[in-house]
Amino acid sequence: MIFPTPKTVLCIHDFSALGRAGYYAIAPVLAVSGLQAVAVPTVVLSSHTGGLGQPAAMRDDGYGEAALQQYQQLGMQFDYIYSGYLASPAQAALVEKAHALWPEAYLVVDPVMGDGGKLYSGVADTMPEAMRRLAAAADLVLPNATEAALLLGRPYAEPAGPEDAKALADAVRQALGCKNAVVTGMPIGRYLYCAGAGEEAFVCRQLHAGRSFPGTGDLFGAVLISRLSMGNALSAATEAAAAFVADCITSTPADADTRQGVCFEPQLWHLAAR
Repeated sequence: MIFPTPKTVLCIHDFSALGRAGYYAIAPVLAVSGLQAVAVPTVVLSSHTGGLGQPAAMRDDGYGEAALQQYQQLGMQFDYIYSGYLASPAQAALVEKAHALWPEAYLVVDPVMGDGGKLYSGVADTMPEAMRRLAAAADLVLPNATEAALLLGRPYAEPAGPEDAKALADAVRQALGCKNAVVTGMPIGRYLYCAGAGEEAFVCRQLHAGRSFPGTGDLFGAVLISRLSMGNALSAATEAAAAFVADCITSTPADADTRQGVCFEPQLWHLAAR
């Protein structure tokens, strides 16, 4: 059987060698879904930064621009540009340059900055402003509730119900001027909610497993992009992404070290392109 040429995703993310996060989590999800992932690492880390100690880091800000230049010279075409963790506010310019080179690509911005009501350690106070500029040009922005508050410049407050969640997503979309926004992982009662605004407004929920893992946002974004590439509506793609992450969490052994991320590898076959 001959399959069609795969759609291509330019992934501007960190590469963390230890811990299922960043490009480590994204690439297999896209591959098993029938998409080609092309990496432009924002920083190479010996481990992710979520509780595994101080990682060794390797960064070369000139590499990203040189890589984009080569891809342009090769005549590469990207269907999606997916940005995540940026090692500095200046790296937002790398994503902007990629979008300028491939303006027809669908731009997905995950503004990885914080959780639990505060910035991640090591993230500059100027990062929210850089993310606001970047998100304004996006087709889709994927903040969690903390990142949504940072983007809006308001104090963090958990939504009290589904309508609050939907209003938060709409506030992000309107304030930033992006086409669509999906706010992820909002705890409301026994459930975690995702809410979307833009071309359609919706909420979806999954039973809260009571455990938190690094890298689930990266998995979420990768599954969502894969479903969009199959022609799913944003609401359906969000439902599929949230369900996959929930399945990965519940199937991860109870005694597993949460710092290593969810055991998503045995679940990948559920995403296999048909």
